[in-house]
Amino acid sequence: MRAGRVFAYGAAAGLLGDHLLGDPRRGHPVAAFGRAAGAVEKVLWRDHRGWGALHTAVCVGGVVALGAMAQRAVRTSPAASVALTAAATWAVVGGTSLAREARSIAYALERGDVEGARARLPHLCGRDPQALDADGIARAVMESVAENTSDAVVGALVWGGVGGVPGLLGFRAVNTLDAMVGHRSPKYLRYGWASARLDDVAGWPGARLTAVLATLAGGDPRAALRVWRADAGRHPSPNAGPVEASFAGALGVRLGGTLSYAGRVEHRPVLNAHGRTVTVPDIERAVRLSRRVGILALGVGAAARLLAGHLKGHRS
Repeated sequence: MRAGRVFAYGAAAGLLGDHLLGDPRRGHPVAAFGRAAGAVEKVLWRDHRGWGALHTAVCVGGVVALGAMAQRAVRTSPAASVALTAAATWAVVGGTSLAREARSIAYALERGDVEGARARLPHLCGRDPQALDADGIARAVMESVAENTSDAVVGALVWGGVGGVPGLLGFRAVNTLDAMVGHRSPKYLRYGWASARLDDVAGWPGARLTAVLATLAGGDPRAALRVWRADAGRHPSPNAGPVEASFAGALGVRLGGTLSYAGRVEHRPVLNAHGRTVTVPDIERAVRLSRRVGILALGVGAAARLLAGHLKGHRS
């Protein structure tokens, strides 16, 4: 069986598994990677970019090598190859958990339980929930759904389409490391620099594909494209900008503005200034758009893998 078909069948099965089962309550492979990366950090940490780059190389390189060895070990068995791809896809995507957390916050807001929504918000993003009212929480949820559609679903499928199982695992390793050490705190400003920059590079194609698919799958493609082109570059993140802008335009809402992280206030540019304020029902609309984007991304990733296999066959 060609690599393209293996990826298409395996990734589809993995996404189905995520849809039906979500993330495991215990023993998640990403959590195991996080513990291993934390152990490596304890040995290597220095307030220096070079040591941080070594940490990134050890952690990401080790995961990619493990994925390559596993893929090579099952290459003669189509069934085992599909099963390995399905397991890797299920391990690295997080669309169902993303939707579940967003909907649980929406449910609390619908009941008027703002304190309950504030208590759940840290499961989804790093905002300071106490500084947010109901509409602010809804906006934070929508922005997190948009950004994590790229980080937790589309980006992994893009790199899986390019590199198979090593691509799937490598992207999740990069994304996880960025969440662990890539933020701009005094401890990680230098040590996490390499992880943050690598995450920007690895996330670039997935973010653009997410923006394209959100534009196509949303309710107003022309508005999504307009807001993407006008406002994405104003966002401080090179990858979150296109994603959040396209979601804002597609759903007709206004994102961005003042927010707070760990007591630090940021004044971000407004995305889609002519849109309306995000309300609680918009969370469900964002979740449904995220689901459509994920399904379309599976098709793109499978097509990319099929094309790569076709080109490789021609060269050989």
